[in-house]
Amino acid sequence: MRHRRHVLLLSALTILLAGSSPAAANERIQIASIFAFSGTAAVTNGPSAQGVRWAVQEVNAGGGIAGRPLDLLEIDNASTPIGSKIAAEKAATAKVAAIIGPAYSSHCIAAARVAQRQHIPLITNIATDPDVTRVGDFIFRVCFSDTFQSKLLARFASQELGIHAAAILVNANSDYSLGLARDFRLHFEQMGGRLTQDMYYKERQDSFDEFIAAIKASGPPLIFIPGHLKSALIAKRLVEAGVAATFLGGDGWDIDDFQRMGGDTIPLGYYTTHWMEEMQTQRSRQFVKRYGGNHILTSSCALAYDATMLLADAIARAGSSQHDAIRQALAGTDGFQGVTGKISLDSNGDPIKPAVIIKIVKGRFSYLKQVKP
Repeated sequence: MRHRRHVLLLSALTILLAGSSPAAANERIQIASIFAFSGTAAVTNGPSAQGVRWAVQEVNAGGGIAGRPLDLLEIDNASTPIGSKIAAEKAATAKVAAIIGPAYSSHCIAAARVAQRQHIPLITNIATDPDVTRVGDFIFRVCFSDTFQSKLLARFASQELGIHAAAILVNANSDYSLGLARDFRLHFEQMGGRLTQDMYYKERQDSFDEFIAAIKASGPPLIFIPGHLKSALIAKRLVEAGVAATFLGGDGWDIDDFQRMGGDTIPLGYYTTHWMEEMQTQRSRQFVKRYGGNHILTSSCALAYDATMLLADAIARAGSSQHDAIRQALAGTDGFQGVTGKISLDSNGDPIKPAVIIKIVKGRFSYLKQVKP
C-alpha cells in the first residue's frame, strides 16, 4: 500500500528511526550532494547545490528527523561524467544514506551506475534524460523526463497553438537536444503535423546562414530549437534575418543566460519548465517568501529543495536510514507536496506531476500555465 502522509511538518517528526537510546536518536544521518562546484557547469549547478543546503538547514532547524540531524557532504564532480563517477564512489566510501544530484544527465547517469551497484538511493533534481532512472531501482528523480516534455510540447503546438508545420534545429553534439527532437518529431507527426526542415548544427558552429535561407524559403509557422544557450543565439540570428515564426523550446531554455544570449529578441515563443515563482500553491508561496528576497530563484533550485525534502520524508516514513528501507519508501511516494507541485513516483522512479509552460512576448518571459500529464 502506498503511503499518503507526505506533508513535512519538520518540527513534529516523531518516528523512531534507529533505536531507542539517546545516542541513536542524536546520531547524524549523512547524505551527499553531487554537483559541479568547479569547471564549466559550476555556475549553472550553483542553484541546485543551494536548494539542497536550504532544505537541510530547514530539516535541522525543525529538530532533524526523529531527533537525528542531517549531515550534508558536498562532493564536486568537476563538471564531467568521470568526475561524477568518482564523486559517487567517494559518497559510497563515506557510507552516506543517500545522494542528491547530479544535475546534468550525462553526469547523473555516471553517478547513478555507481549508486545502483552500491544500493545507495539517488534522487536527481533536474537530470531529464529517460535513461537516468533506467539505470535501476535505486534511482529516482523529481523532475519530468524528456520523453514527457517532448510529448507535451508536440501536443501544445498541435492542439493549443493549432500549428501543424514546423522546422526543427538540433544540436548534433547534445544527447539532450537529439532526444527531445526525436520524441517531438514522433509525437508531432502522429498528431498530423509535418516537418518543413529537420536540420542539425554543431555546438561550436557560429554560422547559420544555410539554416536561415532554408527557413525563409519554406516559412514554417513554428521553429523548435531544443537545446540550451546556443538555441538563444540561433533564435536571435533568425529574428535578425526577418524570420517570422513562433519559437518553441524545452527546459534547457530555463537558464538566466538564455535571455542574455538572445532570448530577449524572441518576438513570440514558448518553452517548458518545472517551476516558476508565479505558481500559487501554498508550498511554492512559502518557498518564495522565505528565500526570494535576497536570491534569484530557479527551477533547478526549487527541484533540489524538493528532492532533499522528499528524501527526508522518505527516511521518516521508512523509520530507518538504511539504504533498502529508504529505497522502498521512495518507491512508495504518492502525493508528496513539493514546491514544484504534488509528486507521486511511478514504477520507474519518475514523477507523475504537471509541467509549466512559459510564454515569451517581445523578449519578456511570463508564466502561462501548468499542464498536467
